Amino acid sequence: MHKFFFKRTVHLIVATVALTAAPSFAHAQTPQTPADNTKVNTRDRAKTAVTADQQKENLNDRTVTQNIRKALMKDKSLSSYAHNVKVITMGGQVTLKGPVRSEAEKKIVEAKAVEVAGEGHVVNQISIAPAKPAKR
Repeated sequence: MHKFFFKRTVHLIVATVALTAAPSFAHAQTPQTPADNTKVNTRDRAKTAVTADQQKENLNDRTVTQNIRKALMKDKSLSSYAHNVKVITMGGQVTLKGPVRSEAEKKIVEAKAVEVAGEGHVVNQISIAPAKPAKR
């Protein structure tokens, strides 16, 4: 019987320590300055702006978006930024949004979208966010 209570007490102590340490660990990992998306957020508030929540759920638009996303994910030479570009398809018209690391990467993402959606059916609103130099 004592063995059961000892194990239970040890588990409770370990859980308490873990839960107490988790918030301070998470806080230590947050960046000093928050990302400033003010310009992007202002652009996306325009009434004519295409945003991800406007992605259509009809089979054709969903299939186009899925095939572009698959083509981007398949290309391991692209950065995680390029893999995460927003692909929004509405009535066969594709809009690409989000940052990539270079002009070359921007062109590659657009070319993959054009391969799927066809020439004249892709609007490229991708921005370039080059990698920041490492801190010393």
